[in-house]
Amino acid sequence: MADKIVKTAFTGGMRFVSKFDDGHELIIDTAENDGGTNSGPRPKQLMLSALAGCTGIDVVSLLNKMRVEFSNFSIDTEATLSADHPKIYTDVKVIYRITVKPEDREKVEKAVTLSKEKYCGVSAMFGKFANMSFEIIYS
Repeated sequence: MADKIVKTAFTGGMRFVSKFDDGHELIIDTAENDGGTNSGPRPKQLMLSALAGCTGIDVVSLLNKMRVEFSNFSIDTEATLSADHPKIYTDVKVIYRITVKPEDREKVEKAVTLSKEKYCGVSAMFGKFANMSFEIIYS
């Protein structure tokens, strides 16, 4: 039996709507020059968003447990696609941007390490097909 179910239906053009078992919906589409209407993100973009969301939730949870005050937290994901079909991500860089007190930087680094090595399942999946790198930028 499946743990999670996502039902995705074609709605015309190149547009699909995914309905999640928790009631959320998501539109997936492509650009006009590829036959879509640009009404939603592309599937591979969603993968990068899932990666950022997964590790971001881990880091916030861990920093809260460590009682680290932070602000201006964001995550950029940069990826390179292979030249040949099927085009897959070959290199992915996750860039964390965060403001913390200088004495809390070591805790941020610990939280990022725990996310990438232990908790973030999306990161673990990406690691099966792409070279992963991580960077923390403090502001």
